[in-house]
Amino acid sequence: MTQTVNSTPLTRHGSRVPALPDTPAPTRAAASAAKPDPAHAGRRPAPHPAARPAPTIHTMIVCLPDDVPQQALTAHRLATHFGVPGTLTAHFWAVPGLRLWQRHDLIGLRKGQPAACAGGPVRLLDLHGMRHAAAVGAGIRHQIWQHAVHGTRPATPWPAFEARHLANPDRYPHATAAADFHAQPRVNAMRLHAATNPGPGQPDIGELEMYQAGALAYQHYRAATAVVGDAMLTADGRKITPASDALADRITYIEQALRHLDTLAPPQRLIAVAL
Repeated sequence: MTQTVNSTPLTRHGSRVPALPDTPAPTRAAASAAKPDPAHAGRRPAPHPAARPAPTIHTMIVCLPDDVPQQALTAHRLATHFGVPGTLTAHFWAVPGLRLWQRHDLIGLRKGQPAACAGGPVRLLDLHGMRHAAAVGAGIRHQIWQHAVHGTRPATPWPAFEARHLANPDRYPHATAAADFHAQPRVNAMRLHAATNPGPGQPDIGELEMYQAGALAYQHYRAATAVVGDAMLTADGRKITPASDALADRITYIEQALRHLDTLAPPQRLIAVAL
């Protein structure tokens, strides 16, 4: 299911990279060997309009208007009030040393240290701690990634293959694009590492472009997305989303979302919605 935001569909669930096709994709040699249809000989195929791959949206940060009561934050009310067909998710951390009387201001507060919650006033959310922890974890994952891909050349990220497919889906099918992406030595090295080291926290081929930007850049990327998610809905109904999964578009979104986050007053309420 998809939802259109600013003329861009929000992809719900799934990975940013498709699985390798079960059946072999048609090769370029086979495609060139195919005989043309005499009835269409001499005709140029109609050009396909340029298309940009839709971004993958897992988590949207919603800035709640003041007139929305906390009791209205249920799954069906989210769709009614904000047009967001999702569910609340424990994305944020509560600030350390939370007072007992402050707990009722947080949404879906859970036990633990740090205490996760679905949202609440900015003053009660440990956004700084979230960013710091995400950066530390990203630094460790980048070191693992460097060891996993050592000796391989930089690879072309999936959004480039997807854009080429969308530009001419007849001549470059989706299955061929997926096969070409997965055939790259660096992608194969990442997949082999994940296969032999199962478990959470392994480098994801969906973030290939982010890893290739460098260790510090990847830490900045993960620290920022820890607090702004994949998309943002402002209190006045403005939707901020990346134009695609390409790193440049993701960075543009991060810049816009962080600027908006910096303008919020301490009482402003935020919630995280899983799409």
